[in-house]
Amino acid sequence: MYLIGDRVVHPMHGAGIIEAITEERLGGKRSNYYVFRMLTSGLTLKLPVENCAAIGVRSLYTISQIEEVIRHIPLLEVDMTNNWNQRYRENMERIKSGELMKVAQVVKGLMWRDKRRGLSNGERKMLHNAKQILLSEIVLVCNTTYADAEQNLNQTMMIGANSV
Repeated sequence: MYLIGDRVVHPMHGAGIIEAITEERLGGKRSNYYVFRMLTSGLTLKLPVENCAAIGVRSLYTISQIEEVIRHIPLLEVDMTNNWNQRYRENMERIKSGELMKVAQVVKGLMWRDKRRGLSNGERKMLHNAKQILLSEIVLVCNTTYADAEQNLNQTMMIGANSV
């Protein structure tokens, strides 16, 4: 169970803070909810306490774990199928996993694909969302600005893209 003030990550929305824990009645049943606010966008969600593990809510990575992810980005393989539907499903599963390395793989793959061929509107939105998830955690853990984190991430993601 998380406490008020804990910084956590929602796999589909990114990093934020637990601002409150409320008890509410829904359909005749009383349940506890975390009031989760993303610091980068201000989005506020109510997450059912009993479902957080199933949803994939987790604690933030440590700074050394974030640095490890960033160090491995240039080594990540970009191997995406040409079938748009299959590629979309595979990328969505990577994002839902909540693992930063898999989210980074989605961001890198879509950035490279965009450079080579362009992206559909659906993939452009997926790239934006995956990047937000990744950046929100980097900003919170590394105590940096969003703009600096995004610039560094973009440069790191594109290492080797010209050779493809």
